[in-house]
Amino acid sequence: MSDTNKRLVNLYLEANPNPNSLKFVANFMLVEEGTSYDFPNIKAAEEAPLAEALFSFDFVERVFYMNNFVTVTKSEGVEWLEIQDQLKTFIQGFLEEGKTVLKEAKSGLDINEDDPEVVKKIKGIMDEYIRPAVEQDGGAITFSSFDEGIVKVNLQGACSGCPSSTITLKSGIENLLKRMLPHDVTSVEVA
Repeated sequence: MSDTNKRLVNLYLEANPNPNSLKFVANFMLVEEGTSYDFPNIKAAEEAPLAEALFSFDFVERVFYMNNFVTVTKSEGVEWLEIQDQLKTFIQGFLEEGKTVLKEAKSGLDINEDDPEVVKKIKGIMDEYIRPAVEQDGGAITFSSFDEGIVKVNLQGACSGCPSSTITLKSGIENLLKRMLPHDVTSVEVA
């Protein structure tokens, strides 16, 4: 692609509660709004060329896409100041070239017609109140299951392995669901 055909990419960095993760936020949508993609290793990134390329850096442990950002989780022994500019330059170059970020698509908190009514309510609350807050911190949450009052969720991106994820799960998500659905929800756990 010639310089005149390159896409204009503005990329900025945003910290989140997980000290090992950093958001790289673009000035345009990278994936369909409301969808998230978590790549805990290079094998999981086969359909995600940007994530796959990021795993070529030996300090990259996890990659996550959502809306207009990529969250990268680094290994413990490396400081962000040592690598953030290198990653920013790499991601910006990848996007400027117009390379494919993702080959296939999926969805996170879709309500299915055959879901029980309580599951529809749980997914609706998660989508409206919880998802935006978790996204703000560079992560995502998806519904896994509901059985006998226990809601199981998956935490992805910066939320996966974050030191404050237990607090978020119990003090935030569980309290909200118990308050909004007091006769249905007794606990929230990670699947």
